[in-house]
Amino acid sequence: MANSTLMTEFLLEIFAETWGLRVLLSVLFLLFYLGSLLGNLTIVIAITVDQTLNTPMYFFLRNLSILDMCYVSVTVPNACVNSLTNHRSISVAGCAVQVFLVFFCACVEILFLTVMAQDRYVAICKPLLYPVIMNHQFCVQMTLASLLTSLIIAGVNTIKTFQLSFCCSNLVPQICCDIPSLLRLSCSDTFNNKLLILLTDIGVSGSCFTFIAISYVHILSTVLRVPVKGERGKAFSTCVPHIIVVSVFLTSGAYVYLRIPVISELVQQITLSVFYTVFPPFLNPVVYSPRNKQIKEAVRKVTLGFFPE
Repeated sequence: MANSTLMTEFLLEIFAETWGLRVLLSVLFLLFYLGSLLGNLTIVIAITVDQTLNTPMYFFLRNLSILDMCYVSVTVPNACVNSLTNHRSISVAGCAVQVFLVFFCACVEILFLTVMAQDRYVAICKPLLYPVIMNHQFCVQMTLASLLTSLIIAGVNTIKTFQLSFCCSNLVPQICCDIPSLLRLSCSDTFNNKLLILLTDIGVSGSCFTFIAISYVHILSTVLRVPVKGERGKAFSTCVPHIIVVSVFLTSGAYVYLRIPVISELVQQITLSVFYTVFPPFLNPVVYSPRNKQIKEAVRKVTLGFFPE
């Protein structure tokens, strides 16, 4: 990275100025964090232990759960500690690492969700070809491709951001370091950075959203032609959780990253960031597990294994 920054550290925002509200919000976010870890870890253990869940759908669900545990760990613990201790400073290197990890996890998340949409499309629209198309080798290749693509995209955006000069203020209007907040602090020309983010959003999020939307149009068309209502409900039950997670993640994340030229209210910015960094990992086990009998049965088996009657 070019040594063009004039600062050695940044100052992050805390949840609130009053101590009581700060403690309340910190405890609330810690509960969300622990809930995300526990829920996603349960899914990972259940899918790993139960051999009947050795299918592409659960392969990607396990990968998504592992990613979500990492994703939520990048921002929430540090934000809670900062608010409780009133320690706002973060080094430039630490900020760069946080920017990279947030961007990397967000890219992998949307790519995983896109592959999961393809899995549902093939399973419902082309069931006879499902074992051929969604074989284990293909699943591993798509996982590695998602990780490598996200690594490159996150690396390029992070390097371009920290090649800027920051000489106006070091107060980041956010509970964690993210690119939109840092661009507002730069005294350099940020046009290329904004263009890069726009192209990234269009290239990754836009193309993934289009693919997911087309997949579900075909799925809906196929399901509506099924004469048995019970089979329709079963097909929809495997798709609804995925649609919920995709909708929350894409709308909140796109809003934050595409509103770069506008300096919005601090509370609004923090709230939206929470939606795309905290809620998707928390929603994953909440929306998938209760609607999936196989997951619930696997969890029951794992629980009985640890706590036999």
